[in-house]
Amino acid sequence: MIETRGNDRIDGSIRFPLQAAGGERWGLAGRETRADNRSVPSPSGITETAPERRPSPRVVLADDDVLLREGLASLLESSGFDVVGQAGDGVELLAIVRSTRPDVAIVDIRMPPSHATEGLEAARVIRQELPDTAIVVLSAHVEVDEAMDLLAGGERLGYLLKTRVTDVAEFIGTIERIVAGAAVVDPALVRELVSARRRRDPLDVLSPREHEVLGLMAEGASNSGIAGRIFVSEGTVEKHVRSILGKLDLPESETDHRRVLAVLKYLEAR
Repeated sequence: MIETRGNDRIDGSIRFPLQAAGGERWGLAGRETRADNRSVPSPSGITETAPERRPSPRVVLADDDVLLREGLASLLESSGFDVVGQAGDGVELLAIVRSTRPDVAIVDIRMPPSHATEGLEAARVIRQELPDTAIVVLSAHVEVDEAMDLLAGGERLGYLLKTRVTDVAEFIGTIERIVAGAAVVDPALVRELVSARRRRDPLDVLSPREHEVLGLMAEGASNSGIAGRIFVSEGTVEKHVRSILGKLDLPESETDHRRVLAVLKYLEAR
């Protein structure tokens, strides 16, 4: 088809048939024109880079139970940790930790040779020499004294029962929190600590009214003063005081004033 426009004869079949590489279009035959990119998003010119990947936390495991240790290693590695060493006793543990300087050491309390507190003793050394290394102590049983001794060390510490490892998501999340700076205590240990505190508190044997009377005794109030404070007779206060002294197992003595001893017990329990 030939299109006529004035004196120009233009072959309409070649008006816009070509597209050069890079998106350039051709207008009239033989005449290069600039592409119309108004509807095409232009590049921003900013090179996007993938976010920098954080290094995997480096872990050392210590447990004389090889199957448990290998199972923990497999679990941790599949969850993004880098297990850099394993040990079966406290001596080997310290050697590996000193050479690798891991982010966290996961340690069994009881290890060879005596299966007493070798793991805990090694953990103390690690905390002293490498304070930036988090420590997680695993135990098959709730051991209150050992746990309290460990947790006195501050942050990046954990005490977990081995039964907690069965909940994989919870266990991995707990390790991550400890590495990040938290101190985590197994809920079973918390319950045991509360129960132990209650068992050791001599004032638990007292009734609420006797607690109130003993508190006023500690403030230095006399029996008559206590009676006026709690709106009872002085004889009633005397009965409360006798009951308190008996329950606290404070026998009469020629040298010790039982009332003072009762106040001391009250203050020690606070």
